[in-house]
Amino acid sequence: MSIEYGSRGLIGLLTPQANTTVEPEFWSLLPPGFSAINGRLTSRCDSLEARLVDYFDHLEQACTQFANAPLGCIGVACTGASYLVGREREAELIAAIERRHGIPLITAAGAVVAALRALGARRIGLSSPYPESLSKASVAYWSSQGFEVTAISAAATDDTQFHPIYSIPAEAAARTLAVLKRPDVDVIIMLGTGMPTLGTIAALSGWDGPPVISCMLALGWRCVSTLAPELAPMPLWTTTPHWKPRLDMLFPATPQT
Repeated sequence: MSIEYGSRGLIGLLTPQANTTVEPEFWSLLPPGFSAINGRLTSRCDSLEARLVDYFDHLEQACTQFANAPLGCIGVACTGASYLVGREREAELIAAIERRHGIPLITAAGAVVAALRALGARRIGLSSPYPESLSKASVAYWSSQGFEVTAISAAATDDTQFHPIYSIPAEAAARTLAVLKRPDVDVIIMLGTGMPTLGTIAALSGWDGPPVISCMLALGWRCVSTLAPELAPMPLWTTTPHWKPRLDMLFPATPQT
């Protein structure tokens, strides 16, 4: 079934409740003819880690927000939950929801795994906006997927802001990459779906370091290429990003005064 705004595919997107980055970056990544509708992952838990696990505990319920919309797939824009519940439970949840809904369910962490394999990466460097405990959980997750984490660079956060991760400026995220430009890093991952990444990745096109991807870039790539396999080659998304003109049009750089 084709719809007016989404003739090539409609994607359901699940976003953590206070995240201000997912939707702008996802819209920038969508090629012409693709559209998305958004639902929110919500939780009353007080701590970050408890909220993340709660999101996955109620993931099936969150998917029902889309009712009978003609979705081609559902993307879950939350990586932290995958780290905490682990590879096996994540896979079980995905399989159960796909059986019930009859369409692919793509987690951001799972999309990163697929992107790393498409790039032939084994050794990875992490640009992390997380507190130390969640960064450690991330390392365990990537290790369980067969990758070796050889370097980590932490992005500075501001605990006075409404949310330390979602308030990280792009420049702070970009500064973490120089530390990860090492011969023992095959691919750099900018972690989290709340840290802004696309402007940084676009600016690095053609740099002499390892390929740089982010969780949102991987999720956009995986959702779109699931519906349009001709858009699967990673160079379209990294070294020659077809999405940069849309990013510039939707979110032009703020003029300096």
